[in-house]
Amino acid sequence: MTMIAARSTPLAIFADLLERRTGQRISAGRSWRIEAALRPFLRELGMADLGVLADRITARDEALSTRVTEALLNNETSFFRDMTMFDTFGRQVLPALAEANRATRKLRFWSAGCSTGQEAYSLAMMVRDQGALWDGWTIDILATDVSTSVVDRARAGRYTQFEIQRGLPVRTMLRWFEQQDEDWVIDPRLRRDVRFATHSLLQPAPGRFDVIFCRNVLMYFQVEARTRLFSHLADALDPGGVLIMGAGETVTGQTVRFTPHPEWRGFHAATAAIRP
Repeated sequence: MTMIAARSTPLAIFADLLERRTGQRISAGRSWRIEAALRPFLRELGMADLGVLADRITARDEALSTRVTEALLNNETSFFRDMTMFDTFGRQVLPALAEANRATRKLRFWSAGCSTGQEAYSLAMMVRDQGALWDGWTIDILATDVSTSVVDRARAGRYTQFEIQRGLPVRTMLRWFEQQDEDWVIDPRLRRDVRFATHSLLQPAPGRFDVIFCRNVLMYFQVEARTRLFSHLADALDPGGVLIMGAGETVTGQTVRFTPHPEWRGFHAATAAIRP
């Protein structure tokens, strides 16, 4: 049992549940997030306060524990989040990868911690927009998340007006989405381009990849878990591949398995891959 759990307050119980199941920790200074995320459960279940909900969790209500865990995950995302990164990726990184892999004409991408799928679909749009560059290629895009509910949403490819407007120019929205009632549904071609699966980053990676997107995820893990995650990511990255992290994340001082990429600012290479 962690020190947080030992204090046995409702907030500590929920924080410990999240850490045990996902490796992610909510700091004491962000405990407001727990209350905000779980307030809907109190109304839905007619519970008086978080203490009653915590009692249900400690009583081994497995289904409710799963729902609480998923509610506590930060699923913030948007289409083409950090356009500067996507611009560099499309103009410089992808053409370089095409040249490096022209013998096999295969590329494998992994969107780790994909949330509701906007990142993976943004990548699929970019590949399709480059058209002739990828004629005759096998492009595999795998997107994973620890939350079953968000993976199900991502696989459905259905977004609200608010979600669709975040990061998508109107022209792109009209090209790749169809309005159905008040929602927008992604083009079936893009749904076929992306495979979605449930996966915990605490486990070894689900394959080997040329590009790994793991953005704004590692910041939620403590040092020991983060070190293990970097090892999983490095083991999964093929020579010459790149790791892409969030703008506020770094490998410097965090791991010996990765180093800033020598050519592309904001991108990272596995240490062995760039060793002379």
